[in-house]
Amino acid sequence: MNARLAEQATADAVATDRELLQRAQASRVYDVAHETALDDAPLLSARLGARVLLKREDQQPVFSFKLRGAYNRMVQLDAAQRACGVVAASAGNHAQGVALAAAKLGIRAVIVMPVTAPQVKIDAVRRLGGDFVEVMLAGDSYSDAQEAAARVQAERGSVFVHPFDDLDVIAGQATVGLELLRQCPNNLHAVFVPVGGGGLLSGIAACIKAQRPGVKVIGVQATDSDAMARSLESGERALLNEVGLFADGTAVKQVGALTFALCQRHVDAMLRVDTDAICAAIRDVYQETRCVPEPSGALALAGLKQYAAAHGDIDGALVAVVSGANMNFDRLRFVAERAEVGEQREAVFAVTIPEERGSFRRFCAALGQHSITEFNYRIGDATRAHLFVGIQTTGRNEREALATAFRAQAFDVLDLTDDELAKLHLRHMIGGRSPLANDERIYRFEFPERPGALTRFLGHMHPDWNISLFHYRNQGADYGRILVGIQVPADEQPAFRQFLDTLGYPHCDESENPAYRLLLRE
Repeated sequence: MNARLAEQATADAVATDRELLQRAQASRVYDVAHETALDDAPLLSARLGARVLLKREDQQPVFSFKLRGAYNRMVQLDAAQRACGVVAASAGNHAQGVALAAAKLGIRAVIVMPVTAPQVKIDAVRRLGGDFVEVMLAGDSYSDAQEAAARVQAERGSVFVHPFDDLDVIAGQATVGLELLRQCPNNLHAVFVPVGGGGLLSGIAACIKAQRPGVKVIGVQATDSDAMARSLESGERALLNEVGLFADGTAVKQVGALTFALCQRHVDAMLRVDTDAICAAIRDVYQETRCVPEPSGALALAGLKQYAAAHGDIDGALVAVVSGANMNFDRLRFVAERAEVGEQREAVFAVTIPEERGSFRRFCAALGQHSITEFNYRIGDATRAHLFVGIQTTGRNEREALATAFRAQAFDVLDLTDDELAKLHLRHMIGGRSPLANDERIYRFEFPERPGALTRFLGHMHPDWNISLFHYRNQGADYGRILVGIQVPADEQPAFRQFLDTLGYPHCDESENPAYRLLLRE
């Protein structure tokens, strides 16, 4: 009996795979979508030592691949189903696909999105759908929105357009795989695909394995939204209690039953990447294309880089699917902040030095030729000074060498590069009022932002006056801006003003600034 059941399961799987390939080949996605470019990434290729290609789904009319599956499902509806309208749940990109398809086909649609969906996606859904679409906001994740959509479907008798667990939706997404096989006919090593519910991954994997089984298909998920990875590891669909919201397009608590079964048969491996790695990949895509992907859109490239770093010589091209570019502009500040760490180009340390004359100079000497990206300090102890410092590096080995150099100067060192609390919050909380900041004067300085500029500035600071506050962060501008607190007794003010004149940096006295006096003065 068990043997017969196994044989039947195998036959059913083969039939599903065959039907999926046939539906993908017959798909009508090109009524609204177009074949996107498979672009070489020469900068990444040179850096990683392997040919890297980017499948540019961010170039679709809705800036995401999701249009393919949504339209392919809705164009199959008969007249009676179209009259009932459709309902969909989405974190944003599927919603845009449904909205455009609804307007194109003249079908009424209710689209439920989580309240955490980026505003750029909510606005795009309303714009694309026009009078055919009603947008509802419910819950914090896709799964919450799906529950609300199910209630709407029950009330109105609408057709539910699933974002991933539907054969026609998967077939629409699978056309991405068919395209890249046509575009890259020779020497293809692996394709990396972002994963939420699994529609894109399962569709691409099934089509690639049907036509070129030797090509690896690797799924990539955020570490805090890894439902597919956990499911494949355990052999059954996992249900996450919570999902991360940075890569909102793939924030799914549970993958689909159909997508899970397809991925079990056809996916070679799963990779997990953290937020810093995603931010670094966003920057990489920008540097190659001058386009900015959303976090989920950069997932595949983050995984590709992880794979390339772990696998030496690679025979054949590596393809990353850039799945979408619906980026909230407000997130760019965070991305820029974290990309350096994600690429291991910035190390972050807490360094404790003696609160005495010459300590800053010894600290600068330990830096060598490295550029400082951030420097935060506030006097708080009569004997020790605690510095929060970011330093430009080229990798982990250099980070360890810096820590060794600081310890050689008898400085205590705490490596904060992987410390989420420090990177998110504590870097902005260093300071406050200090009873030790007697005779403090506050100045803003500006200087041309060149490599080593901050180190040279510190080297010019006169040793006769104690630095009680220091704040600097490299923001990528032409000029660096520093806030410095210097303890200067009243009878030394003339000498200090003369020192400022000879320092050669534009400066502004902020000692009477009301915000400074309210927040930092005793």
